[in-house]
Amino acid sequence: MSKLLHEPRDEALDSVGAMLDRYEHEHPGSYADYYRRNDVSIRLRIIDPAFTSLDRVDRHEIVEDYLRRYLPEEIAEDITLMVLLPPAETKSLMNQEYENPIPSLL
Repeated sequence: MSKLLHEPRDEALDSVGAMLDRYEHEHPGSYADYYRRNDVSIRLRIIDPAFTSLDRVDRHEIVEDYLRRYLPEEIAEDITLMVLLPPAETKSLMNQEYENPIPSLL
């Protein structure tokens, strides 16, 4: 089950969480988390062993398909960062920014 990293929850985050739960269910071994960065930005991260053999474009295409199918467009448009990694790449700079973001100016 996907994990909301920071409260408070809102309807958009509940929708993102449901979409990520579906992704995890359909991709055994994956896990996802997400949070609202500010009023207009949602960030999500998916760690999936299946990403190991895929480049970044292919990873994004897979997840963007879920966004199109399972989220209203106005919520999908608020997703400003998707960190899509296989387990071996969790030391990447993008993952570090996701875990320890620079404070938002908004």
